[in-house]
Amino acid sequence: MRQIAVLGATGSIGRSTLDVIARHPDRYQATVLAANRSVDDMEILCRQHMPPYAIMGQPDAAEALRERLSDTARITVLSGSEPLDDLVAAPAIHSVVAGIVGFAGLRSALSAARAGKHILLANKEALVSAGGLFMETVRSGGATLLPVDSEHNAMHQCLPIMNDGRPDMTHVEKIVLTASGGPFRGRSREALDAVTPEEACAHPNWSMGQKISVDSATLANKGLELAEACWLFDRYPDQIEIVVHPQSIVHSMIRYRDGSVLAQLGQPDMRTPIAYCLGWPERVDAGVAPLDIVATGKLEFEAPDLTAFPCLALAQWAITQPGGMCVFSAANEVAVAAFLAGDIRFTDIDRIIASVLHTVNLMEPDTLAAVQLLDANAREEAGKQILMMASPTSIF
Repeated sequence: MRQIAVLGATGSIGRSTLDVIARHPDRYQATVLAANRSVDDMEILCRQHMPPYAIMGQPDAAEALRERLSDTARITVLSGSEPLDDLVAAPAIHSVVAGIVGFAGLRSALSAARAGKHILLANKEALVSAGGLFMETVRSGGATLLPVDSEHNAMHQCLPIMNDGRPDMTHVEKIVLTASGGPFRGRSREALDAVTPEEACAHPNWSMGQKISVDSATLANKGLELAEACWLFDRYPDQIEIVVHPQSIVHSMIRYRDGSVLAQLGQPDMRTPIAYCLGWPERVDAGVAPLDIVATGKLEFEAPDLTAFPCLALAQWAITQPGGMCVFSAANEVAVAAFLAGDIRFTDIDRIIASVLHTVNLMEPDTLAAVQLLDANAREEAGKQILMMASPTSIF
């Protein structure tokens, strides 16, 4: 029985993970559930899955959950980052699903890496903001790193895996990273000025949280995934090609030196990569309907429009700069939050990122404290840019 810690349990990744776990009660137990402050959702999940431990990021949320669950003595409710660090490192825990969104998920992911766990990585920022530090911690801690992102998971499935769990890149010519193009594919730059948060969050293929949905709409998400792929598979940016594939059926491809191209195809359902990671090196049922390739009809591919969606071009440049992606990610988080709040326009997101990248002093962080400082500096500068852009009243 593998005991699993699900971090970010109330998010889309967390819920999909718990769905797969529930399908295999003889294989997996959800031992730790962690969330920030979604008390209502967390209570429902705790009663469904009965984890021995529930962790809330905020003390008031933990107290509220503790009161809600006072009728059961089987669940211990805690709060804060230190108890979470201890629990993910506990000997009984086999796998840690790192699904906390944004920079907030870095610390717990590092704790799991130091403890040598199987890490099911859904938090891009662990690699984007602190790729060198995180990968070194994975190596020194003896952890096994399995990517949950559908694209990187597809790459992992198409590569030979060595005895230590790392992919063998010996004969790889290029990685092909696919992108759906988001809800605004085909629109001009000018047409994007007036889009609303509701439109940006209406992804045509995937059911995701607000932040990642907006990132998909700006193509910032593909920039984050490019950086993630560089670290996961030890590639330079020019060894990774990005193509827009609106059907989201081909999740990524590997081009080999002999001209062969291997692709992983499947339904746009995150339970497939999650089940792959939970079961690895075996395969387990994910509860996903089989892909009907005939009904799919056609598969389209096109180059990304970097003029309409400059976030991707900004990320491609930031990857080449020391600490550039840490700054990119932090500025993007702040800008997306401002857009969702109605304080700035959709097209202001990339303007803020560009300004922050050229204002903050870039450096390669080699400790968690250095990463936190660079992240904080980028957020502060992004906040200043938003104040200058935001109108006195809400835009939407």
